[in-house]
Amino acid sequence: MHLEQVTLLVDDYDRAIGFYVGVLGFELVEDSPALTNDGRAKRWVVVRPPGAVTGLLLARAEGEGQRSGIGNQFAGRVGLFLRVEDFDTSYRRMLDQDVEFLGEPRDEPYGRVAVFVDVAGNRWDLLGPR
Repeated sequence: MHLEQVTLLVDDYDRAIGFYVGVLGFELVEDSPALTNDGRAKRWVVVRPPGAVTGLLLARAEGEGQRSGIGNQFAGRVGLFLRVEDFDTSYRRMLDQDVEFLGEPRDEPYGRVAVFVDVAGNRWDLLGPR
């Protein structure tokens, strides 16, 4: 058994794709037209890190309730974790792409870590080996 995808609310599909694919280096797995339950147009957009099984379903928020969740899906906590083999290279590349980090990298028992913010405002841990 495995988790196939996690839904992440975004305000704009193309801006989100630009961040995850262009900045983080994720693969665009799918970008297909679809319909909401009541027949309105939407897109089915899935991105994932290269080689990963689990992807992110980028869902454009609709209505005030969903829009209020953009960037706050984890109540201000880190809710997503990106594990990389070469922490320093990934960290420098992300800094060069103007990714916002909330503090300096630190060493923890589970590895090297730095918290960053995605295009929607969600907090992630960039994780690498110690």
